[in-house]
Amino acid sequence: MPHAPTRRSVLLAGGAVFGAANLPRSAHAAAGRDPRLIVLVLRGALDGLAAVGPAGDPDYAGLHGALALGRDGQTAGLPLDGFFLLNPGMPQFARLFRDKQAAVIHAVASPYRERSHFDGQDVLESGFPKPGRTASGWLNRAIDVLPRGERTGHARGLAVGAVAPLILRGSASVLGWAPTSLPAAGDDLAMRLLDMYRGSDPALAASLGQALDIEKIAGRDGGKMPGGGEAAVMKQVAEGAARLIAAGDGPRIAAMAFDGWDTHANEGGPTGRLAMLLSGLDGAFAAFESGLGSSWKDTVVVAVTEFGRTARINGTTGTDHGTATVAFLAGGAVRGGRVIADWPGLSSSALHENRDLRPTTDLRAVLKGVLADHLGLSSEVLSQKVFPDSIGVPPMKDLIGT
Repeated sequence: MPHAPTRRSVLLAGGAVFGAANLPRSAHAAAGRDPRLIVLVLRGALDGLAAVGPAGDPDYAGLHGALALGRDGQTAGLPLDGFFLLNPGMPQFARLFRDKQAAVIHAVASPYRERSHFDGQDVLESGFPKPGRTASGWLNRAIDVLPRGERTGHARGLAVGAVAPLILRGSASVLGWAPTSLPAAGDDLAMRLLDMYRGSDPALAASLGQALDIEKIAGRDGGKMPGGGEAAVMKQVAEGAARLIAAGDGPRIAAMAFDGWDTHANEGGPTGRLAMLLSGLDGAFAAFESGLGSSWKDTVVVAVTEFGRTARINGTTGTDHGTATVAFLAGGAVRGGRVIADWPGLSSSALHENRDLRPTTDLRAVLKGVLADHLGLSSEVLSQKVFPDSIGVPPMKDLIGT
């Protein structure tokens, strides 16, 4: 049965493509590889110590209290190795980890240290070392510096959301798709609008047609947002985005943001709110794996957040703004089965400012490593164009499988 475009996509189609000239129609894989890169921005600051718990650290349980993961009982986490446990809300990621298609980078942070959500997200998405320079995002600049043959076909970006996230704003054209809860308009209305604008405004008609194409690919259910809270939303958004990214003529680089990770109170740890959020992220990873099909083998999904949370829990069984946290990598192209960490420890003397997990890995090194080995960008381009003023941060090696 034909997919009915949503009323939102019909009425706002001209803005739905975020400046893209047309939907790419001539994607050609080179040398047997057709790489996809998907970046998930977890806005609000993820508690990395409750997501991936260092159960082998003697100070962990005492500091993180009711939010700490244990090896058994009601607080039991999913084993990753002899030292780290995964939050029980992420069984699919644990499976991917066992299959060596997922990895965790722990004690990681951007160069930002002041703990403001607004500025932290600015640094995370802009790729600049300081806030306030928000004209473009690092992922858009990465698309813009890809070789011309790559950029004109499958390397176009996909921005998911009503407004393109900062990470994908810039001079490189990107497609846009936003799920909506509005009622669907019928095919008849859409076709009548197309016919009307073809005669009076051909450019608008072309944009409208493209938006309808995007909607038809992205969702069989009208693009409606589901019930069930943030976890269900993450999964369905990933399902729709996967359909677009898997299309032979679709974009190959995508970004989307998931809100709600600011867990100041009643965080929950192994159960409760955080575990529910992590189950949504887990569902998104699984939806990309399923939706991308055979393209999963050439895919990297990266999940990042603006900073971590305090090592000590607060008086409302939550955590406050912190510093280091975790980054997740998943995909058939990932050299997985590893928790990569230069572990700093959680003793009082080891904590950053006596309160936070101390960062030992620059998040830009992780992102540079993915862009270098997965998309072929040089260290020079990465340090000068994609992440300006980062010459002292070399790309992390061996994140991508051969």
